Amino acid sequence: MDIPRGYRLKKVLMDHVSMDRTLTRMVHEVLERSRGGEDLAFVGIKRRGDVLAARMARKLEKVVGGEIPLGKLDITLYRDDLSLLDFQPRVGRTEIPFYIEGKRVVLVDDVIFTGRTIRAALDALMDLGRPKAIQLAVLVDRGHRELPIQPDYVGKVVPTSHSENVLVFIEEVDHEDKVILVEAEDAQG
Repeated sequence: MDIPRGYRLKKVLMDHVSMDRTLTRMVHEVLERSRGGEDLAFVGIKRRGDVLAARMARKLEKVVGGEIPLGKLDITLYRDDLSLLDFQPRVGRTEIPFYIEGKRVVLVDDVIFTGRTIRAALDALMDLGRPKAIQLAVLVDRGHRELPIQPDYVGKVVPTSHSENVLVFIEEVDHEDKVILVEAEDAQG
């Protein structure tokens, strides 16, 4: 687990077992609210939301006994801070191999903070069609919203200060499952 320079570990919020248990609970909440999973599709925001969406879709498939459409969404070109970045952003591929028209899309991300990533994802999704509904599932809600966007399904609510950050490590990307809270080393405390 690599903690970014200038931060120190404050607390481990989830390990592999608690992350798996949390995703299972969230899948059951989605299933309960969607009345059996009809017309459901999962779309994950790249780079960790897509992995979480795949895990959730596999869990749901085991319960309903059928295939759940799954997609990956790259929001790079929809970000509202592109002109503020001091590096050239790397644009990935959106991979949604199904029509979203009439689907109940569960949009999945790892952490919700200001809401700007989700706003960009909503814009990107709407450019692909008109789903019946879009619901938001996040592993961690750390607060500090700047836009009126709230998740429908939350794994864990973690109130944070602006000097803190929530980092999600995923086995498929980072070689381990873990969620940690870090704090800036120069934070007053």
